[in-house]
Amino acid sequence: MKLILGNKAYSSWSLRGWLAAKQSGLAFEEITLPLYDEHWPTRRAQADLAPSSGKVPILWDGDIAVWDSLAIIEYLAEKSDARRFWPEDVAARAFARSMAAEMHSAYLALRREHSMNTRRIYPAQTPSEAVLADIARIMELWSQARARHGSGGDFLFGTFGAVDIMFAPVITRFITYSLPVARFAEPYMQAVISHPFMQQWIGGAQAEPWVIDKFELPEQV
Repeated sequence: MKLILGNKAYSSWSLRGWLAAKQSGLAFEEITLPLYDEHWPTRRAQADLAPSSGKVPILWDGDIAVWDSLAIIEYLAEKSDARRFWPEDVAARAFARSMAAEMHSAYLALRREHSMNTRRIYPAQTPSEAVLADIARIMELWSQARARHGSGGDFLFGTFGAVDIMFAPVITRFITYSLPVARFAEPYMQAVISHPFMQQWIGGAQAEPWVIDKFELPEQV
């Protein structure tokens, strides 16, 4: 398999696709395409990105193309072992799928106002009301998942899986921008950030030479 990604420092959907590939346990080749530089229009027009209209990530398995991170999760769950991604309990699995889908389509203010940047930690500033509402909803879901289904480990449904993959970039945003989270959420966030896959991704981001100014805040003096 071949997984085409954007910058590890900034590409939140690439992080999800990459975590899914790692979680599957299957071998894959990783190709990183720098985003938004002068060569990006040419890169995004290349044949490997055509099925996704030039968006990353995109997974190639032979001549099968799978794009969109949630679709990549589902494809790899079928190809490997669904228990690596989803809880076995029916009620827990239904809740997990609903959470993953909500993450896929919601929290637009958080995503718009606080882009992912895994190389930075900025001083806290007062978030907008829309961002605070997104955070409150995420805290509500995390609390319910941990209380109902999280007794088997440190993650939302006990063991690391698809929902943690979907929320991983959100966790990096909370840390990067020092956003206010509930105290109960801090151990969970630490568990995700400390996961070997996340540490490998963050290390890769630190090693990247590219800087995208629109995803960087001005230095404070």
